[in-house]
Amino acid sequence: MASNNEEVLSIVYKIQDGLEYEVSEEGIATILEKQDHAVQKLFRKLKFRIPEYKKTSLDEYGSCVFLLIDGRRTVRDIGESLEARYCDKAYPLYERLLLFLNHIDVNCHYIEKTKF
Repeated sequence: MASNNEEVLSIVYKIQDGLEYEVSEEGIATILEKQDHAVQKLFRKLKFRIPEYKKTSLDEYGSCVFLLIDGRRTVRDIGESLEARYCDKAYPLYERLLLFLNHIDVNCHYIEKTKF
């Protein structure tokens, strides 16, 4: 079991190529997802107000994690940074971190595991 934990803590993520995002002065990350489906384009031509981007703002914790993802840091490195910044408020540290990373990887496709 320990080797499995070590493997998980050694995973390195990177932000998906082409993912657009912006960061506010407060350090809050907002993901910009282009809405360019054919139906959306059609409705725009018909003068419906369809925004070009869907904006998803992350909370302070999620923004911190997202901005630490650089293709070099491991899950352990990110966890240690969170622990240093948030102290006891970060706990349960790795349970929350892994759940969030899995969500933005598998469900949102904002990040991906790097190839070793």
